Amino acid sequence: MDIRDIAERSGYGVGTVSRVINGQPNVSDRARERILAVMAECGYEPNSNARYLKMRSQTPVAVFVMGVGNRMFDDILGPLQAALAREDEEIVVTYLNGGVDEVRTAIDYQQARHPKGMVFLGGELESFRASFHEIEAPSVLVTAGAEELGFVNLSSVTIDNVAAARSAVGHLLERGHRRIGIVGGNRTSGQIGELRLRGAELALREHGIGLDYERDYEPCDFLEARGYGATRRLLERAGDLTAVFALGDVVAFGALRAIVDQGLSVPGDVSLVGFDDTAFSQYAVPRITTIRQDATRLAERAARLLLDAMRNGAPATHELVDFELVERESVRSL
Repeated sequence: MDIRDIAERSGYGVGTVSRVINGQPNVSDRARERILAVMAECGYEPNSNARYLKMRSQTPVAVFVMGVGNRMFDDILGPLQAALAREDEEIVVTYLNGGVDEVRTAIDYQQARHPKGMVFLGGELESFRASFHEIEAPSVLVTAGAEELGFVNLSSVTIDNVAAARSAVGHLLERGHRRIGIVGGNRTSGQIGELRLRGAELALREHGIGLDYERDYEPCDFLEARGYGATRRLLERAGDLTAVFALGDVVAFGALRAIVDQGLSVPGDVSLVGFDDTAFSQYAVPRITTIRQDATRLAERAARLLLDAMRNGAPATHELVDFELVERESVRSL
């Protein structure tokens, strides 16, 4: 049971329930009595942001970055730090390698250091679903949506990854490509890779093309070296591909090198589309066509949601930020 259930049973809005839980004014006596009665009936014990702030002697905001060398997260981290610094908030950054459970790490961190808030750059929804209920600090998940999880202290800021990937593959299809390979991520439900694969599959299906995962898809971590190896394997078994969609720009950088090392050219032999529009995409040779996530916008919205939660006890909010297909030099028409 969470704050939304209390709101539904009491007949009052989530905002009113949040103010009652956090002991804030601007609530009528009637509403306060009704909401407290519902909480008592349901045995609801709030784990509210405001109570957390009052009970703890906090250290700076903790930021957990999934993956060392993930350029998209590096692009977000700087503006995030700047946005919080303008509000006199400091951050402590922890980088986590693949395979590490970021939520369990955050739980241990909370017990040792009591951060006033947490930001997760990337993360696996299954880890949040399994363990996040142990985290008391107001938190924000960036580049993945957490609305379905229903935690009152976990906000999220992301783009529509399904729609964005659909746009990327749709661009290749519009340029005449029909043999399109995909590299990056994995098919675990709810992961960023799975969402982007879903969008790619939708675009292909709209053109009467089925995605053969055994032949035309190669999973890998979001690292240049892994993108390189995955693309080599993909090209070795599917040599008729005319285009590759990389589920992240870091994967695309590795894919670009792999294509060239096979004696092919981009876009002369194989067109290439990335995802994220990290800072280096426009400096590659050729410049990479990609999906732009606005790193600064993601960072600033994450900072604002976290500040509202830390200072005002605001309940979880989930936002979608716009994306854009940026056409450069790595795609040719057939």
